[in-house]
Amino acid sequence: MKPVVRLALVMFTLFVVAAGPAFAQTGAAPAAVADTGRNGAGIGAGLAAGLAIVGAGIGIGLVGASALSAIARQPEQKGAIQVNMIVMAALVEGVAIIALLVIAFALVGRIPAP
Repeated sequence: MKPVVRLALVMFTLFVVAAGPAFAQTGAAPAAVADTGRNGAGIGAGLAAGLAIVGAGIGIGLVGASALSAIARQPEQKGAIQVNMIVMAALVEGVAIIALLVIAFALVGRIPAP
């Protein structure tokens, strides 16, 4: 089995197992349930932030690997390759920071203060 398929299967299984308690029925009346609109905001934000950071890490790793292989093939172009690598790494980090800001602004007012 391919590693990507195995990872997807494991992630799906984890989500199904984690969602089980959310669908469990209780004997309480619907009026006794407090603030149902905020139940998964923190979990969703955590997953989104984690995916944004992992995606940025993978992107920067690919940029660095490509730059190193380019420098190995053409050492005389080292300066130009490094400049392009730094610009691309900054763009990838910028996307990750924007994703984290969007997540943070989406959570304003959704998670109650302790």
